[in-house]
Amino acid sequence: MNLSWINEFIGQTPNASEHGGLVDHMLGFVHWFMLVLGLGWSIYLCIAFYRFRQKKTAAADYHGFRGHATTHIEIGVVIVEAILLLGFAFPLWARQADEYPTSPDTIRLRALGEKFLWNFQYPGTDMMLSTWDLRNVDGATNTTGKDLHDPNGKDDFVNPGTMKLPVGRPVIVDVASKDVIHNLALVPMRAAQDATPGVKSHMWFKPTKEGTWDIICGQLCGPGHAQMKAILEVIPAVEYDAWAKEQSTAAQKKTDEAAAAAPKTAAQ
Repeated sequence: MNLSWINEFIGQTPNASEHGGLVDHMLGFVHWFMLVLGLGWSIYLCIAFYRFRQKKTAAADYHGFRGHATTHIEIGVVIVEAILLLGFAFPLWARQADEYPTSPDTIRLRALGEKFLWNFQYPGTDMMLSTWDLRNVDGATNTTGKDLHDPNGKDDFVNPGTMKLPVGRPVIVDVASKDVIHNLALVPMRAAQDATPGVKSHMWFKPTKEGTWDIICGQLCGPGHAQMKAILEVIPAVEYDAWAKEQSTAAQKKTDEAAAAAPKTAAQ
């Protein structure tokens, strides 16, 4: 039985990731449960308002409700919540942990949040991200704080404001923050991760659909929170490889030119 159609009915963005179907199934179960619970309590309140209206019972009742129906309902709610946790959340988390991608075609990038934008650092053709440190951040030349002496980072490139990914390949995103707590929320991928200062977190998923969506900050981070948006763009793998190679070549050339100019500057 497909329970997740209620998600579309209330306006949820369609799923675009491999694991998202399990998430949607769990959310559908939650939404149906909340709908039934909400209707039940609404009916109960209407009955209570009618039965205990002032016109019918002018005298106060100091003993209150004497039945056990509410206790049974509360026990039922606890049981359903246990089912959600044990039957859906734990297995989903276990699957994400057990199937952590290690294949050679895995894309790994870094998402660095700041008030109020996202910068995305990609590995070059060597598929290796540089190490980084917030003390290396320079707003003009090094927005992600990468270690300029790390050989793995010579061909790394930064794509501000847009996370471009290939369809059908696993993606690992390292998430961090320059200032306050942000949250990288990729709704169509059914993935989100807090960006916490001093903490290097990560998440992974596998895009299954091409398209363009908004990336939002899922954590209230200041007066510009509502404007902290970026773009998630999923494109064909061939197109992504060509784009990444072009960006990596340009970054490597820029690094080589800077290295060649450094001795001349020092000599002068």
